Amino acid sequence: MASVATKQQEGEKPAKRKPVFTKVDQLKPGTNGHTLVAKVLSSNTVLQKGRPSSSHNIRPTLIAECLIGDDTGAIIFTARNEQVDIMKIDNTVILRNAKIDMFKGSMRLAVDKWGRIEVTDSAKFIVKEENNLSLVEYELVNVVEE
Repeated sequence: MASVATKQQEGEKPAKRKPVFTKVDQLKPGTNGHTLVAKVLSSNTVLQKGRPSSSHNIRPTLIAECLIGDDTGAIIFTARNEQVDIMKIDNTVILRNAKIDMFKGSMRLAVDKWGRIEVTDSAKFIVKEENNLSLVEYELVNVVEE
């Protein structure tokens, strides 16, 4: 512990880990920290709340469900607010530090404030839409350890 503190005091940045890119078909429920390249296939706005005129500190909320994928599969990505503008159809994006949220028993990919979305060069792969991970329904199973 002390060695990290002394390195930072000397002005050295801790070494950044190189991102390990994940494929869509490797995503599992309850996991996070994923970095992946995906193509946006569709984007549907599911929630749009305007700003109430009385309170000025509440930001408008915009949520869109976007079907994204790569050459191994597809998954629904939940885009929030300014992310919706980035997730345009046919864009290829890099999702950094993405996490899996469960919604009604199925997986959704999301990027919160600890992650980042970037538009990148158009990907050459064809999305494997028939392997849509968001169509797989999971059941919550309580495991009793003896």
